[in-house]
Amino acid sequence: MVIFEECKLFRDVAHSRSLSRAAQLNNISQSAATQHIQQLESRMGVELLDRTTRPLGLTAAGRLYADLCRDVLRREEDFTSAMADLKGAIEGTFRVASIYSIGLSEMPELRDEFARICPDVHLHVEYLRPNKVYEAVLADLADVGFISYPESSRDLTIIPWREERMTVAAYPSHPFASRDLIEASELSGQDFIAFDEEVTIRRELDRFFRESQIEVIIAMQFDNIQSIKEAVALGSGISILPERAMASEVDQGRLVSIPLNAPELVRPTGIIHRKKKKLTRAGLEFLKLLKGNLLPETSETPTHP
Repeated sequence: MVIFEECKLFRDVAHSRSLSRAAQLNNISQSAATQHIQQLESRMGVELLDRTTRPLGLTAAGRLYADLCRDVLRREEDFTSAMADLKGAIEGTFRVASIYSIGLSEMPELRDEFARICPDVHLHVEYLRPNKVYEAVLADLADVGFISYPESSRDLTIIPWREERMTVAAYPSHPFASRDLIEASELSGQDFIAFDEEVTIRRELDRFFRESQIEVIIAMQFDNIQSIKEAVALGSGISILPERAMASEVDQGRLVSIPLNAPELVRPTGIIHRKKKKLTRAGLEFLKLLKGNLLPETSETPTHP
């Protein structure tokens, strides 16, 4: 393997703590990934992986080498970006990590539009849990991330994107389904499909319920919007979800979205990237595209934070 491919493989092993996952990310077999790591250890004369732990761990030497790999890949990325600027080209790969609810609803249209604007750029999108989106961006496994309720960090730049209206999700035969508007007080006593307690949106909804003196009956709880939508569609209860996230199910007639008389109830979304990262021309074009898709003006400069 050439040096950059070797560094990328080891960086991915260190981040995912899995040889099989790193192999998948690098489009090689697990046996090939294992062989490359063994050859690397043999060449260095030291073990880099702690194979006694699950998931896979790093030795002290492995941690040092992982840091080197990240530095090398960041320098290589800066070099590639600078060369593209000199050539005036917009090409390469742009990597996006997204939570499922944003990615599944937004990315098909964004991907098509981005391909029209930058036909020589490969847009790689990975759907992850929120904590994994942050990890991917910080570890340079993704250039930008889509996240809801973005959290400030000294190492991240946050670009506000949309404030998505939250509405009541109901199955078509529910008494609420024919309504044009629901008062918050009417939610009391309803069977409710909730998010798990550790999910940020659950804490925000619980706060809304407390402030509105609402007591719902938690029938089920899940850690993702897709499972909640399925439970609601099957008639297990109602929920409160971002309106955009259930557009497909509404179009299919599986769910009904009913406005809630609570305009303050929104889900903020944002785009994150590492503060010291210089985005490529492809990245800047992608952010420009997002700006055209209701990205509000921001005082932050995403190009050279």
